[in-house]
Amino acid sequence: MKTGIDRLLADADLRKPLEGKRVALLAHPASVTADLTHSLDALIATGLNVSAVFGPQHGVRGDLQDNMMESPDYTDPTYGMPVFSLYGEVRRPSGQSMGTFDIILVDLQDVGCRIYTFVTTLLYVLEAAAQHGKAVWVLDRPNPAGRPVEGLTLRHGWESFVGAGPMPMRHGLTLGEMGHWFIAHFGLDVAYRVIAMEGWQPDEGPGFGWPPERVWINPSPNAVTLNMARAYAGTVMLEGTNLSEGRGTTRPLELFGAPDVDAKQVIAGMRRTAPDWLAGCTLRDIWFQPTFHKHVGKLCSGVFIHAEGGAYDHRAFRPWRLQALGFKAIRALQPDYDLWRDFPYEYEFDKLAIDVINGGPGLREWVDDAAASPGDLDAVTVPDEEAWAEARRPHLLY
Repeated sequence: MKTGIDRLLADADLRKPLEGKRVALLAHPASVTADLTHSLDALIATGLNVSAVFGPQHGVRGDLQDNMMESPDYTDPTYGMPVFSLYGEVRRPSGQSMGTFDIILVDLQDVGCRIYTFVTTLLYVLEAAAQHGKAVWVLDRPNPAGRPVEGLTLRHGWESFVGAGPMPMRHGLTLGEMGHWFIAHFGLDVAYRVIAMEGWQPDEGPGFGWPPERVWINPSPNAVTLNMARAYAGTVMLEGTNLSEGRGTTRPLELFGAPDVDAKQVIAGMRRTAPDWLAGCTLRDIWFQPTFHKHVGKLCSGVFIHAEGGAYDHRAFRPWRLQALGFKAIRALQPDYDLWRDFPYEYEFDKLAIDVINGGPGLREWVDDAAASPGDLDAVTVPDEEAWAEARRPHLLY
């Protein structure tokens, strides 16, 4: 399997339109070639004029651990070009930064989830490029969560930096494909090109989206494993709760828990309520003590989600429903549990974080309604999922 950057480096004809142009690169620590050379170094080695670098949330260097921690602009210490942060004073490229290049290469490893902010950053880059007459090339990379679709569609009026448009939580597209959908959906007039992967087979095991021969490198500090990428469309919802998502442990966003829950009871409640929603993975009750973030220094009872090993079934695993079921089980066990965390989430000050994450209040309302059944959530979610599967179809490249 060859990624977009590897194909671009190997084929002089693909690079030819870049010759004599000022080229910018949007990248992070996982922007590497097959031999783990960073894309910036590899592109400069070909002789291209890389005139600027852009970094998404967590920065080009991936050094900022938590959400809502902004990166500054700076000058690259090795090559001397400006490095512009798209998660600092601005989220959208400014007119000043747009004047530093003719073509921007987007080489970001994504995890296949609407809320992962690289998706929104791509949209903002496309919109700025359309406004300023610049070209955008996506050097495509695998979606490690593969092709499955899951979750409620973001509702109109709930757009945010973690919700770029009306898509479900787990969208099943690569960033290159997502760019095509953005252009069609928002009617953007922009020069756009995807350097497609070669040999990506998202429906085949054992990787189901992630080629097993490829080294996993964190695209953000807490995206530490392939298991996290598979579970993330569910576990990211924990950011809108008072439950720990495992930040401050070595396996963040693969588990959930708190000092005042009983993981064994939670798992039992999940199995009673909707056993089919637990298919394709293994749940394990654990103990953990976060070294920072929520419940720091406190012993927590938790549930670890193993979307890996012999029990993993890619087509059956539904992380968004699984995590929703975890919330439902806690609510049934402790009706007054202080589940929803009320704080400004990604600069949205007037909405609950869990609703910002889900692109509407539907998931929270289902959890809080004691009479609501799994079938009630399916009744509104399945049509959204089917509609998205159809809407994305013209944009699939693989």
